[in-house]
Amino acid sequence: MSNLDQQVRDIAQRHNLSEGSAWQLVNGLLSTGGGQVQFNIPELGGMGQWMPGMVMCSDLFNNALKSRVDTVCADVASMVRSGVLKAPPTINWWPGDLGVPSTSGAQNNIRYAWFPSSRRLAVDAGGGVWVYDTGDHNIGGVSQQQSGSGGTLTFTSQYGNVNLATLPVISRA
Repeated sequence: MSNLDQQVRDIAQRHNLSEGSAWQLVNGLLSTGGGQVQFNIPELGGMGQWMPGMVMCSDLFNNALKSRVDTVCADVASMVRSGVLKAPPTINWWPGDLGVPSTSGAQNNIRYAWFPSSRRLAVDAGGGVWVYDTGDHNIGGVSQQQSGSGGTLTFTSQYGNVNLATLPVISRA
């Protein structure tokens, strides 16, 4: 287990979050240098965003939820800004022209990264990297169905579930 994996596990335990939710916050805050994060995390009320001094949650009047979001995000942002929490140097597995994803993750042998500025989703399922056009979908979550032959990914957006088979393929490498 890498140092970053252990740090994310510690954050999840400290704030009573799943590791997947902690990863989403960590990745988002790492990509902005700890300045802000947008998320879609059911444990934190669904869609929301955080920056120092500002919390927006889908449950507008739930002050306890806002306080929880502020606490966990401030903790992670502080770790990022102080250099305690940093992404390990890696070579990106997605095409370089996509830039920096707002969210990425992996489970088993499947990796994904979403790039909202270019409206692209890159997926590496072990047989090459597929790049999809996400159109006006705002990808906020992912689930993987397990089966004997591997699994399938389903993403969520403001419109509900998005099956990869419904998205236009831009490229395959």
